[in-house]
Amino acid sequence: MSTASVIEMGKANGSVTTTLSQFQKLFNNLSAGNLDDIRKIYSDDIRFQDPFATVEGIEELTRYFAGAYANVISCNFDFGDPVINGRDVCVPWVMRLRHKSIRNGHEVNVDGISQIAIHGGKVTSHRDYFDVGQLLYENLPVLGKAIRWIRSQAG
Repeated sequence: MSTASVIEMGKANGSVTTTLSQFQKLFNNLSAGNLDDIRKIYSDDIRFQDPFATVEGIEELTRYFAGAYANVISCNFDFGDPVINGRDVCVPWVMRLRHKSIRNGHEVNVDGISQIAIHGGKVTSHRDYFDVGQLLYENLPVLGKAIRWIRSQAG
């Protein structure tokens, strides 16, 4: 990580950094029973994409997160230093997830990055990049052992 807490390119925008802070807070408080704050951060016409789905609109995003968090025991993010270029932000993270169906509820750490666009104090576009193998495949009983062995041989 860099020595700066935020890397800004071009003109600084206080609204963007405020929204980014709210975005990070949202994801460290999000749960299946706490989805109301999604509307405070995301625009009505949000476009969200991750390795599992692409959704459009605040209603579809809320349903997607409700399903994604249905069996989550806990989920926290350690956010790295963001890179801000005008309204566009990239922020790396490590997700620390405990899920009922993954590794018997033991913590799984997943490295990723969020690419977001912010307009008028709301996130209008959000794309997450992460290794699905690190999240799922490596943590399945039989397949996980094989994938971990393959990775050890490749490295």
